[in-house]
Amino acid sequence: MAEVMVIKDVEALAAEWGIDTSQLDYDSIELPRGEDFGIISDDEDVYQEEQLDSDTGFGNVIVVDNLPVVPLEKFEKLEGVVRKIYSQIGVIKEDGLWMPVDSKTNKTLGYCFIEYNTPQEAELAKEKTNGYRLDKSHFFAVNMFDDFDRFMRVPDEWVAPEIKPYVPGENLQQWLTDEKARDQFVIRAGTDTEVFWNDARHLKPDPVYKRAFWTEGYVQWSPLGTYLATVHRQGAAVWGGAETFNRLMRYAHPQVKLIDFSPGEKYLVTYSSHEPSNPRDANRVIINIFDVRTGKVMRDFKGSADEFAIGGAGGVTGVSWPVFRWGGGKDDKYFAKLGKNMISVYETETFSLIDKKSMKIENVMDFTWSPADPIFALFVPELGGGNQPARVSLVQIPGKQELRQKNLFSVSDCKMYWQSCGEYLAVKVDRYTKTKKSTYTGFELFRIKERDIPIEVLELENKNDKIIAFAWEPKGHRFAVIHGDGPRPDVSFYSMKTAQHSGRVSKLTTLKGKQANALFWSPSGHYVILAGMKGFNGQLEFYNVDELETMATAEHFMATDVEWDPTGRYVATAVTSYQWRPRPPSFLSAEKEEEVAKNLKKYSKKYEAEDQDVSLQLSEQDREKRRLLKSEWEQWVNRWKQMHEEEKLERQKLRDGEASDEEEEYEAKEVEVEEVLDVSEEVVSFEYGQ
Repeated sequence: MAEVMVIKDVEALAAEWGIDTSQLDYDSIELPRGEDFGIISDDEDVYQEEQLDSDTGFGNVIVVDNLPVVPLEKFEKLEGVVRKIYSQIGVIKEDGLWMPVDSKTNKTLGYCFIEYNTPQEAELAKEKTNGYRLDKSHFFAVNMFDDFDRFMRVPDEWVAPEIKPYVPGENLQQWLTDEKARDQFVIRAGTDTEVFWNDARHLKPDPVYKRAFWTEGYVQWSPLGTYLATVHRQGAAVWGGAETFNRLMRYAHPQVKLIDFSPGEKYLVTYSSHEPSNPRDANRVIINIFDVRTGKVMRDFKGSADEFAIGGAGGVTGVSWPVFRWGGGKDDKYFAKLGKNMISVYETETFSLIDKKSMKIENVMDFTWSPADPIFALFVPELGGGNQPARVSLVQIPGKQELRQKNLFSVSDCKMYWQSCGEYLAVKVDRYTKTKKSTYTGFELFRIKERDIPIEVLELENKNDKIIAFAWEPKGHRFAVIHGDGPRPDVSFYSMKTAQHSGRVSKLTTLKGKQANALFWSPSGHYVILAGMKGFNGQLEFYNVDELETMATAEHFMATDVEWDPTGRYVATAVTSYQWRPRPPSFLSAEKEEEVAKNLKKYSKKYEAEDQDVSLQLSEQDREKRRLLKSEWEQWVNRWKQMHEEEKLERQKLRDGEASDEEEEYEAKEVEVEEVLDVSEEVVSFEYGQ
C-alpha cells in the first residue's frame, strides 16, 4: 500500500527540489485508477474478498466447450473458424488461442482456451457466444476461466452458514418525525461529506454526521429521501437513518460511474463504461438494475456506447443519462429506453419488454413520461424533406394506445415540459420563418385531464423573442417564461385557468428587463426565484406570483446552484455540492392541505410560541456574549493600568523628576547652552618701533 503524504510534506519535498507549489492546481490531480494510495474505502473488505477471487490473473480468459472433436488434418480449419468468430468480438492475444489435443487419439478434446487483451472483452465474448450454434450438433458452452477456479474451491462437504442474531435497525423514516420539523441537507467539499439539520431558528446548521472519504465519486439522495447513495470502486452503497447512517446494502458493479433511482426508490440503476483494446471500437457499457432492498440484479444491459447514445449527449462518453426513464408514477411499474427508430418499454413485474417487442416509430427523437400516469409524450421531426410533418403524440401504457396527436409544420426544434401532477403538457416549438433564415417560438399546451385532451396554441407578443427558460408551478396551473434577446430579458407569467378564463390560457403579467436566466419555483408553488446564473453574477429576485410583486432581492456571486428545501420555507444557494434531503409526498388529501392552509394561523400559534422562546434564548445568548466581551475588555484595561503603575518611577526618572504623566501640567523652560564649536591658536609677530 502506498504511503500517504500530507500537503506540508509535499510542499517540503517540492522546496527541496526547487518546485514552486503555488503554480500547482491540486484539484486537477487525479489518482491512477485502481489505486487507493492509503485511503481505505468503506467497501475495502468487499474489495479484498473480490481480490481473492480474481488473483488467479485469468480474468481475460474464456473456455469454449462443445467444439467438434476432429483429427489433426482438420485442426487448422477448426482453429481458423473459432479464431474468426472470436476475433470479431475483441483482440485475441498472440498465441492466445489454445486447443488441446489428446495424445492417444491425436484428436482435439472438444474445447479450447481463448485469451483476450482485457477482461471486458472476455466477458463480452462469453455473453455473445454462449449457446452459439456452430452446426446441427454443436452449440458453444462458454465460461470464464476464473469460474472453474472458483468451482474447484467449493468444499466437498456442506457446512451450514453461520446464523447471526437479529439486530433491529434504525427507523429509516425517523428523521421525518423531528420535533422541530427541520430538514436535512448534505454538503460534499474536498474529501469530506457532511449531513446537517437546517436549524434556521438558531441561525446555524446543526451537524448530524461527518465522514472523510465516504465516497470515491459523489453522493446522491434517493427521490423520497429514504437513502443516501455513495459511489465506490467496487460499486454503489446506500445508507439510511436520521443520525447514524448505517450501511444498508451494497451493489457490486466495478468502476461504476453513474447511478439513478427509480421515482419510488424500489430500484437502483448503475452504469459503467470500459475502454476497448482496439481504439476504433466503441466503449463497452454495462448497466445493472438492482432491487434496492435485496441488492439483487433484476436485469442487466450490455453493449457498445453507441447503443446507449441516442436521445441526448448527457452522462459520459456520449451516453445519454439516465438511459432508462421511469413511468407510471411512484409505483415504478414501467421504464423505457429510446433507440434508433423505436422506444423500448419494459415492465418491472418480469423486467421484460411489454408484448415482447419494442414500439417501432420511425425517426423518433425524444420522449418523456407523465409524472403521474403511465402516459408518455413523444416527438418525431419532419420526414421526407418536410412532406411529412413533425408530430407530438401521447401514448398510454401498457396498451400502447395513442391518446392524442398534433402535427407540427416547419419545425426546427421541440422541447416537452410536464406539469408535476401530469395535468398539463407544454410543448415548446421552434419554427422556421418562410425564408428559412430565422426561427420563432410558440407553445402547444395540452390539457391532459380534460375530455379529448384539448390543445391551445400560445405565442408571445413578440414571437421572435428567444425563450431562455420555462418552468411550471409545482402542483399548480401557472407557468413562467423568460424571453428576450438582450442582456436584460423579460419574464412573463401565465395561467391555464383564471376566474375570467377557466378553460383557456391567459397572461397574468410581464416583468420587463430582469437580470435573470433561470427559474426556480417553490415546491409548494406561489413563489418563484428569478435567478441570474453564470454570467449574471448570482442576482436573485424573490417574486410572489399570488400578489404579483417582488418580495426581496439578493446576490450570491458565482452561485452555481439554487435549491429550495422540500417544504418551501428555505432556499440554499451554493458553489459546491449541496443537496436538500427530499421528503416523501404528504399523506394528506388536497382538500385537507387546503383546510390546513386556511387555518394556518390556528396551527401556527404553537410554533410561534416556540420561535419566541428561541428568540429569547438567542437574545440571552447574545447578552451573555456581550457580558463576556465587556469582562475581557475590563480585564485587559486593568492589566495595562497595573503595568502603568509599575513603570511610574522609571518614567519619572526619564523626565528628570517630573512626577505627573499629564503633558498639560508640564512647565516649559528655556535653557541657554553655550557650546564651543572650535578652538585654534595663531602666533602673530609684532615689531616694536614701527
